[in-house]
Amino acid sequence: MWQAGAVDRTYAPEPDGRPDPGEVVWAWVPFEEDASQGKDRPVLLVARDGERLFGLPLTSKDHDRDVEQEARAGRHWLDLGTGAWDGQGRPSEVRLDRLVEVDPESVRREGAVLDQARFEAVVAAAQEHLGTSR
Repeated sequence: MWQAGAVDRTYAPEPDGRPDPGEVVWAWVPFEEDASQGKDRPVLLVARDGERLFGLPLTSKDHDRDVEQEARAGRHWLDLGTGAWDGQGRPSEVRLDRLVEVDPESVRREGAVLDQARFEAVVAAAQEHLGTSR
């Protein structure tokens, strides 16, 4: 699904109240180990396929200290910095290997628009970790 041409990864934030690639939104993200449970968290929207949206989850947890352990577990992170999506101004990291589908109707709020340079850096880094089955 992530392979070239399968989804539109064009930076396209629009100030229209609807979620678009390039925006950080708050949405329900299921836990990997139990999809019936999850939590509301910030997600960077990175792709669109028709009305379907896809994003990468963000966290304020710093994984720089445990990067080798995370990589062994198949989890890869990129420092994203700060943004209006976090009311406390904490730096965030984006998970590069977990693409989640986000129902536009389930978006709780738009958190911020990510600048295009950071968006393109995330998409380029994620391509290394996202296989064709995601």
